[in-house]
Order: sequence, then structure tokens, then C-alpha cells
Amino acid sequence: MNSENRLPPTGECSRRQFLRDASLGIAGVAAGATISGMATSTARAADPAGKLNFALCGLGSLSTNQIAPALQKTKYCRLAGIITGTPAKAEKWKAQYHIPEKNIYNYETMHRLADNPDIDVVYVVTPNALHAEHTIKAAKAGKHVLSEKPMEVSVKKCEEMIAACRDAGRKLAVGYRCQFEPHHLECMRLAREKVFGDIKIIEAGFGFRIGDPTQWRLRRALAGGGALMDVGIYALQAARYLTGEEPIVVSAMETRTDPVKFKEVDESIVWQLKFPGGILAYCSTTYLVNGLNRYTAYAEKGWFGLDPAYSYGGIRGRRSDGQEINEPEIDQFAAEMDDFARCILTNTPSKVSGEEGLRDIRILMAIYQSIKSGQPVKLGS
Repeated sequence: MNSENRLPPTGECSRRQFLRDASLGIAGVAAGATISGMATSTARAADPAGKLNFALCGLGSLSTNQIAPALQKTKYCRLAGIITGTPAKAEKWKAQYHIPEKNIYNYETMHRLADNPDIDVVYVVTPNALHAEHTIKAAKAGKHVLSEKPMEVSVKKCEEMIAACRDAGRKLAVGYRCQFEPHHLECMRLAREKVFGDIKIIEAGFGFRIGDPTQWRLRRALAGGGALMDVGIYALQAARYLTGEEPIVVSAMETRTDPVKFKEVDESIVWQLKFPGGILAYCSTTYLVNGLNRYTAYAEKGWFGLDPAYSYGGIRGRRSDGQEINEPEIDQFAAEMDDFARCILTNTPSKVSGEEGLRDIRILMAIYQSIKSGQPVKLGS
């Protein structure tokens, strides 16, 4: 995550402008904006709304309850297609969202997307370990890709995703919705402008008590890991975008109190990060208990943070001077998709690019390495 993209220099813009520009990525798209070498659908070119056509790849709970409804709220996106391995879901979605039969695919027929100009973007919402497979298929079919987080389950697979999209001349972004959420953006501003002086220590944690023991999130082959890969990544992101730096050392510990349920993946992990400027972050994640959903940045002259921090709504924050961090509530998925659409329409980089997702996976792998070795792991070497 480049600090240049994340934390503009002090004095560059007002608080209001910073929040607006950071959440939108680009302040609007001019009518008739060109696509600078990016091929797009002829169908959308004739569409007066000028929206990009999205196909959702994977129709699980997140797509059903969050992403599809969010697409109805976007300015620059439209739900135009689906990719699913479940015929019953295909029929239900076809009727609910009026999706043409020609825009319905399964995972084995994704290559046929190449013949469909009515699809511009594939949003990959399948289990973690399938992101690379589906991203590469979409890219080879000439489609831009938005992948849910975590980007994948290994550094190698992330690199393959980046290479596939680069070779196809398509854009790749990762679904880091919090980077577009106004409360998080306000905390970034407080950090960037040093409202409470230089940050010295960050505490961040996210976890919940996981239910169904048969779900894919508890299977290593599909999830790649447990709480750390699923929700711990939010705490890692927070530490990185609050500091505006990349960590140089990580040290971690793990515990499992239910070795049956968590036979294949991690249950609870705590880790420490050291940043080049001297900031320390101590982070935690768990699949064991509810209520861990916060971060706090402690600076020379005070502190600020969010609790709850990572929920889809209801985010609230406080500052040591007594002020509340109470920003407008938005649909975070709509914001992330609109930002990606703007990046495509204007041929500009995404602040949540594939390279950003790769940075997180490198650190997550180092956390697992530290747990296995019992030693700190140096990063960036």
C-alpha cells in the first residue's frame, strides 16, 4: 500500500476534500471520458447511463446479502451476469435480477466470457484458494477483475493473478472495503496530519465466534488459514494504512483451545509489527469469541480509534480530546465497486490493486512462519 496513495502530504487538502477524494478515488467521471486503450463492451458504449457491467463469480452469503444489493446503489456499475456452480442459484438470481440467459456461466464455462461484450468486470467472491483460478480465467477472457480479500492463500498465487491481468491488459483490485469507509478515512487523516502528534503504538483486533464446523472457512484447502486469513487481515490493513509504512519485523503466537474444530486452520493469533519509523503495532484475531472489532492509534499528544471498526455498518470512533468520530454511513461495497469502475473508465491505478493485496499476503505468510519457527521474521529483505 503506497503511502503516496493512502496518506497525502500534510496541508495538501482540507479534511472534507481528503475524505471525498479518498473515498471516491477520483472526483467524478467526465461525460464521454475515454478508456485509453482499455477495450470495453459495445453494449455499455451505447448505454446512456455509461455503467460498467459486473458479473459476480460465486453466489454465497456475501454476494447474496451484501454485494448484489450494493450493486443496486452504485453510480457506475450494474449487475449484468453471474457465475455459479449451482443451477438452482442461477435460476433464482436470473429471476430476481433479470439476468439474461447468455450472461449466466458456471466455473467450467468462464472462458466463454471472451465472446460476451456485455460483461466488463468479474467480481470474484469464491473461497480464498479459488481466487487465482477464477481471476486468471476472467483475465484471459478479457475482463477486469475485482477479487475479494484475502487476495489468495500464497504469494505465488497472488503473483500469478497479477501477471495474468497484466498480460491481458486488464485491471485487478482487491475488495478492501474499509479503505473507502468515511470513519477509516477520517482516522487516516488524523494520522497523516498528525493531529495528535506522531503515532507511537497501534492496537488492532478483529474476530468472532465461528459457527458451522463444516463450512469452507475451516478447511485449509479452500481457506488457506483460519481467523488470520479471514478477519485478521483487517487488523493488518489498519496498522499499515494508519502508519503509512510497511512493517520490517513480525513476531507471532497462536493458540487452539478446540483442536477438533480447528484441526486444519488457526483459531486465535496475536502478532506484533515493527515499522521503520519506530511505530509498534500489536494485533489479534480469533474465531473463538465475539466482540473483538476495534483499533486505536496512540500518539504523542493523545489517541483516536474505532470500536466497532470493521463492521458493514454502525462504525463509531472516539478521540482523546473528547470528540466523536461520527462520519456518514455508506454502503462500503458500493463505494469500492464505484471506485474500481472509475479507475477502469479513466485508466488510473487503484489504491487497492493486486500489488496491495500481495503485500498483505507476504506479511500473513510471515506471521505463519513466525508461529512455526517461534522466532521473529524480518520483512522486505
